Amino acid sequence: MNIMLFHSAFGLRPAVRDAADRLRGAGHEVWTPDLFEGRTFEAVEEGMEFKDGIGKDELLKRAVLAAAPYSGRGLVYAGFSLGASIAQTLALGDEKARGLLLVHGTSDIAPDASVDDLPVQLHVAEPDPFETDDWLSAWYLQMGRAGADVEVYRYAGAGHLYTDPGLPDYDEEAAEATWRVALGFLESL
Repeated sequence: MNIMLFHSAFGLRPAVRDAADRLRGAGHEVWTPDLFEGRTFEAVEEGMEFKDGIGKDELLKRAVLAAAPYSGRGLVYAGFSLGASIAQTLALGDEKARGLLLVHGTSDIAPDASVDDLPVQLHVAEPDPFETDDWLSAWYLQMGRAGADVEVYRYAGAGHLYTDPGLPDYDEEAAEATWRVALGFLESL
């Protein structure tokens, strides 16, 4: 698979590079665009402030430009938290998208979004302050209406960014379970 993997609001941290290496080790080709142009953050508030300074339109433009050279190959879009929301937006707008792997996040769905049985897998903490139960229920229904084939995996007691060993949210058991399921998902595409 060809995978475009987007980082969280913490920036392109070692955990994202490690995730890309894990995916490469499973035989996938992976790109990790740096939408923050080298900036990383230790606190989510700092990253979110930086993201807001860039603006949503500019972030999406950077993501589209990063994916464009490879989109003709049929990409799987993937991302962590903020990166998941960006991946979702791109996947729903790319008719050649092969799949969507969301870890720690989702995004709004345009009312006219339409895909043809796009395989989607979401991994999220339970509870998650950024992905509430009500939000996830509505998101799931909207993705289904858009034509996506969605699987959702929840990890009780894990923190929001539980796959990043460099952050306080890290949960090794939940992270390894996520990777086992996600690698199986990618293998099935």
